[in-house]
Amino acid sequence: MAKEHILAIEDEEDILALVQYNLSKEGYRVTCATSGEEGLQAARSGRPDLVLLDLMLPGMDGLEVCRALRRDPEQAAVPILMLTAKGEESDIVAGLELGADDYMTKPFSPRVLISRVRAVLRRRTVAEPEASAAIQFEDLLIHPGRSEVLVRGEAVELTFTEFRVLHFLASRPGWVFTRYQIVNAVRGEDYSVTDRAVDVQIVGLRRKLGSCGRCIETVRGVGYRFKG
Repeated sequence: MAKEHILAIEDEEDILALVQYNLSKEGYRVTCATSGEEGLQAARSGRPDLVLLDLMLPGMDGLEVCRALRRDPEQAAVPILMLTAKGEESDIVAGLELGADDYMTKPFSPRVLISRVRAVLRRRTVAEPEASAAIQFEDLLIHPGRSEVLVRGEAVELTFTEFRVLHFLASRPGWVFTRYQIVNAVRGEDYSVTDRAVDVQIVGLRRKLGSCGRCIETVRGVGYRFKG
């Protein structure tokens, strides 16, 4: 049985060849693109199960591609694994804020690549069937099955990561979680990210939720909780 379809968007030919060879060897179907524009077109026509996305691309860069995919209703839920040569916190945070699911710093080994791809696909498989009851808090309504958030009846546009953070906290009202626990819950234990990246998600959520943003409380020196 054929494995998942992976779209690799990378302009460095040697890295792209390494990615294609190792993923194909594991049984994945791989489509390659060498520019942001080409990759976006391939994503919209090929329906990939995961996108490997280099941030440093000629023309339309990786962040622009990520933003475009997350705004496309048919591609919004496709997992994105960023590839970054810099490994700089600002690049990683920017990608995560736009809705990327994980990242890898170049250079990387084929074994690490395969491990990360499997982990991202596994989290997607586990998350998809999850559809618990709606969560109501004053003017805030969260529909897990539809990945929808309403504030006073108006839809609020959240990134994939922002929604998962909000749902995780809201489904356990009153519980205090550290940033590390939040990362593990929404991405998995193999995910490495800074405290600042979690804080960015919380700041974004509060801003988008308006007055309902106060439901997410900061517990100084510990982390965050949802006031239920």
